[in-house]
Amino acid sequence: MQFKFEKLIIWNKAMDLGEEMNELADKFPKKELYNLSSQLRRATDSIALNISEGSIGQSNPEFKRFMGYSIRSLAEVVTCLYKAKRRKYVTEEMFLKHYEYSFNLMNMMIAFKSKIK
Repeated sequence: MQFKFEKLIIWNKAMDLGEEMNELADKFPKKELYNLSSQLRRATDSIALNISEGSIGQSNPEFKRFMGYSIRSLAEVVTCLYKAKRRKYVTEEMFLKHYEYSFNLMNMMIAFKSKIK
């Protein structure tokens, strides 16, 4: 027995990204606990949460709307990554790794959203 969203590659990738970003945020300075760390965690968790919530909806327009929220949350995660890089909380290598993953996930999510009728 499975929920519909559990079969979605984008949901699984969003779940993985959430765990990665949670670990990354743990390494930020304590002064960021209620700022960048919290924002990064909330934004990254919102990606998978909105995919799952939208998939349960009764209409495809509703699912499209929730996919839009997920895409916006992923854009927020990328901005948090830039902030972390500028503040020297992550190396260039770490930034590029997470940026590339986010970029690929964004493209998958946009393609998925465009297929929803």
